[in-house]
Amino acid sequence: MTLDHLAKSTQSMASTDKPSGLAAAFVGVTALFFTWGFITSAIDPLIPTVRAIFHLNYAESMLTQFAFFTAYFVVSLPGGVLVARCGYAASILYALMAMLAGCLFVPVATYFDTYALVLVALFVIAGGITLLQVAANPLAAALGRPEGSHFRLTLSQAINSLGTVIGPYFGTMLMLRGGLFAGQAGGDLDPGARTESLRSIDHSFLLIAAVIALLIGFVWWLGKRLNASVPVIEADVTASPWAALKSRWAIVGAAAIFLYVGAEVSIGSMMINFLHQPTILDVSLEDAGKLLVRYWLGAMIGRFIGSLLMGVTKITAHRLLTGAAIGASLLCLTVSQTDRGTAAYAALSIGLLNSIMFPTIFTLTLERSTAPASATSALLCMAIVGGAILPLSVGLIADAVGLQIAFFVPMAAYACIAGFAIGAGRSKAIP
Repeated sequence: MTLDHLAKSTQSMASTDKPSGLAAAFVGVTALFFTWGFITSAIDPLIPTVRAIFHLNYAESMLTQFAFFTAYFVVSLPGGVLVARCGYAASILYALMAMLAGCLFVPVATYFDTYALVLVALFVIAGGITLLQVAANPLAAALGRPEGSHFRLTLSQAINSLGTVIGPYFGTMLMLRGGLFAGQAGGDLDPGARTESLRSIDHSFLLIAAVIALLIGFVWWLGKRLNASVPVIEADVTASPWAALKSRWAIVGAAAIFLYVGAEVSIGSMMINFLHQPTILDVSLEDAGKLLVRYWLGAMIGRFIGSLLMGVTKITAHRLLTGAAIGASLLCLTVSQTDRGTAAYAALSIGLLNSIMFPTIFTLTLERSTAPASATSALLCMAIVGGAILPLSVGLIADAVGLQIAFFVPMAAYACIAGFAIGAGRSKAIP
């Protein structure tokens, strides 16, 4: 079921519901968008933290992203089935409870001083976030009149971007101060500093757990309104991502999503350690974490600029995507060949060009795929697993030849995305 179809099917029901009830429901759903953006980006400061605490190399520290984004591949399909069977409100509650359980498990993992348990906790949190996205995206579009569905979803995505801006700052202030403030990433910490850093991780996730607990209460209170505002979704066998494998464009689009998410996550994951290097900015881990906010802020600003360019100047999506991908690839090349401020600000500027890539790849693929939209969308969501695979390869290269050379991986990914965009421009959309 597409967002437009879902929105149209709720028109008569939404028109009879009280506007205040719909507004309250939409505020609650938008808060969910903020929450998963916040948590996802707060993982970035965790990477240099666990690297120092557990004496990890770059590849081992990137397992945090591997554990987190693998959940998208594992949970997306069963998550869709759960939403179809249990409805939006119940599925959102299950998702939030999974996220709460994962956050509360983090102090257990640090108590046993085991990195593997931290990864388990991250997988559980990400599994909840995946289910949350499966339920919240169509729900945001459905809570109101059909003609406003795209505006509501865009607004919710913008609030999600706000969460990705605030998350790294929050994580930096709690996880990269104290014991790690003057520590070297990957270096040895004295026992007192190590204990302090472990407690900082605990405090971060316990605070997130408290926010999630409040959201659970709010969604519980909104449950009846949510269920009354949208219809029960029937399971659709065509929603299986495997049905999309019959379409060449669905496969190519999934590959582009895989590369984009992998490149974006890889750069965000290594940014703090990259800026911390003596040959780049030679700043503390805490200051590098604060600078990371600019990477995600650029992505948020770019989303609004991109919408303006496509809406006012009528620049086509494939041309805008081509320019952004080529620009991002050139910035990665600049990072690999320069140092100091030039390399640092080239890396941070990539966030601005990342901003429009996911939605434009998504829509260009849907317009050209011969498979059902539901199946194509499911395959594209599963392709987010690129955020698990590419960072791991970046970590292996960084361990072998350094962080700057590792930027060749996202550079190649962006070049392939530019090829996808050019190909989309030469192919007509299916009416």
